[in-house]
Amino acid sequence: MTREKLRAMTREKLRAALGPTYLFFCLVLGGSVQGVWGATSLQLLAVLIIAWSFAEPGQTNLQRPMRQLGWLVVAAVTLFAVHLLPLPPAIIMAMPGREIVAEGRVILGLRAGWSSLSLSPYDTAAAILPLLPPVAMLCAIVRLRAYSPHGLAVAVLTATVAAVALGALQTGSPDPPTSPWYLYKISNFGVATGFFANSNHMASMLLVSIPFMVALAAHSSRAAKEARKRFTLLVVGAAGLGLIMVGLALNGSLSGYGLVIPVTIASLLIAIPLGLTARRAALGLCAAGMLAFFLLLFSPLSNHMPGAATSIDSRQEMLAGGTAAFTQFAPVGSGFGTFTRVYPLFERPGEVDATFVNHAHNDYLELAVETGLPGIALMLLFLLWWAAAVRRMLASPAADGFAMAGAIGSAAVLVHSAVDYPLRTAAVAALFATCIALILVSRRTASAKTDIRPTRHLVIG
Repeated sequence: MTREKLRAMTREKLRAALGPTYLFFCLVLGGSVQGVWGATSLQLLAVLIIAWSFAEPGQTNLQRPMRQLGWLVVAAVTLFAVHLLPLPPAIIMAMPGREIVAEGRVILGLRAGWSSLSLSPYDTAAAILPLLPPVAMLCAIVRLRAYSPHGLAVAVLTATVAAVALGALQTGSPDPPTSPWYLYKISNFGVATGFFANSNHMASMLLVSIPFMVALAAHSSRAAKEARKRFTLLVVGAAGLGLIMVGLALNGSLSGYGLVIPVTIASLLIAIPLGLTARRAALGLCAAGMLAFFLLLFSPLSNHMPGAATSIDSRQEMLAGGTAAFTQFAPVGSGFGTFTRVYPLFERPGEVDATFVNHAHNDYLELAVETGLPGIALMLLFLLWWAAAVRRMLASPAADGFAMAGAIGSAAVLVHSAVDYPLRTAAVAALFATCIALILVSRRTASAKTDIRPTRHLVIG
């Protein structure tokens, strides 16, 4: 092997390590907005990756689903910009919910001046920064192809094992509020949070790690030539699943308990050779199981679930307050990142206590409050795009367990977002972007008829 070939191989290996390495750092450092230095480091690295992806010429033409996702990202950034655009007072005061701004100016003795649609433009501008890590992951995988599926799976599982180990130390602490094993000052003390501040966010990572564990074990065992090695790999995979279950038990997230069964069943399909119809039916049943659990949470039966009453009551109160806020600020919304500012206006005074509401615990509702009808339209378009991308992936004849893992993992996060806000952390947002990217770049994204080149035959006369 020549020296040039050796250098080229080294460059390719280093390039393939970029995506998994950045994903690992996101999972370890991006567990909470309280980690200012970690978040800043991830955002600076994200800027470099995004800049590199735009500077480097595209190696392949982007497929239609990739271009569609790119336009959705552009639309979201445009909506950010519109919320920050200075407008004359006549237009601003004509928008619903802006009466409080006028009243505040009168009280302070200020004249009406130009302002933005966002009720808190500084918070809106700051809300753009957390989008950088997931966009960087999309660029690294889709644009730069600086990844390997195995490397991404190893990064996820390495971070998961470390998080479970840290969670065991956290739950074993004699006095959790003063324990050095909790990484953030404000945290869910007494349960395993790992590298996160919120136990529900760690549950999201654990759920997504299940299909990646199965995909890695299945792919590695199929590639192994010796039966003993295949058996060993399957045993290691089963042990990894057991460790994840231990992590969920220590974590104590009600959502984690409810989603683990459908996610695990769907993940095991990666290792079982099934036909297209059977695979679709099984995945459909698993998705129905996810939705049924959350319908149960908000039904009268939830009052009989241990530990659920307090959590559900608080979420129902936030749902009522958030719905009132959406009605007040529709159709334009209050502005990205302003939920914390506007929600207290709709709390019932008799129920206000020392608990601080930082999010709606329903990302769809929170985005609806902040972005109004345009934001709802973007959310619906993304969900339709996601469903079409997954359907196209499933319909392709090529097999790729990592793309299946991406579909299952992203579905779990989307469902979990209906009762929490896991995508508000850089860790889960980057992990979700990884799942989306794997669906796109997988060989399964080639359609069965139009994207497969015809076979050429050599005839020897």
